[in-house]
Amino acid sequence: MNQLKNKVAVVTGASKGIGASIAKYFAAEGARVVVNYASGKEGAENVVKEITGLGGTAIAVQADVSKEADVARLFEAAKDAFGTLDILVNNAGIYQYAPIEQLSQESFHQQFNINVLGSLLTIQAALKLFGDKGGNIINISSEAGKTPLPTGSVYSATKAALDAITIALSKEFSGRNIRINSILPGIVETEGSHSAGFIGSEAEARFVATTPLGRTGQPGDIAKVAVFLASDDSGWITGEKISVSGGIYGF
Repeated sequence: MNQLKNKVAVVTGASKGIGASIAKYFAAEGARVVVNYASGKEGAENVVKEITGLGGTAIAVQADVSKEADVARLFEAAKDAFGTLDILVNNAGIYQYAPIEQLSQESFHQQFNINVLGSLLTIQAALKLFGDKGGNIINISSEAGKTPLPTGSVYSATKAALDAITIALSKEFSGRNIRINSILPGIVETEGSHSAGFIGSEAEARFVATTPLGRTGQPGDIAKVAVFLASDDSGWITGEKISVSGGIYGF
């Protein structure tokens, strides 16, 4: 407990799924959390309500991370509420699987704008609040960035790009006391994987059968690793891509 006491964290895309779990775990460890959402206002407010109900501190802030003005407003709200920033978790993201013949420019740009540009914009904004004391950035990537699946060329490309950003910036931040790492989840049970019809399907059963730990991941599996990376216990780790996938390699 209290691994993140008095730390301030912005978690993007935190109204549900992995982001919501990270926000809750961070708060349980003493962090003050900005719960960002794009459209899931009710979900974000419920996350805040759960955190504050347990004695934690959190606020919900709407912002589309692919829009520079929204990102500026998000971090201004964090500054107004808590005065500083210590941790940024880039969790906001979308995935759209489709055969290459069905790829549209709209889908391409939407995925890259949120998954890649959005992360770059939030990192730029976070640096201003980190200041001379430094900070910590955690990018939520995917195993799909290492070994893409059929029909997932664009989504996988966005996550490979995010991992490249992690490595490049870890070197760019040399001497600034800023750490940056990627977490690469495998198959995780979330609202999204349920709505996509994956949970309970034959495809899930096949993945589980080839996963050494023999189960689908849960959001808490990812959140626990995020807590570690956000804490001083990982103070000698930066520029890493950490798979949290039950042992499955590249699906």
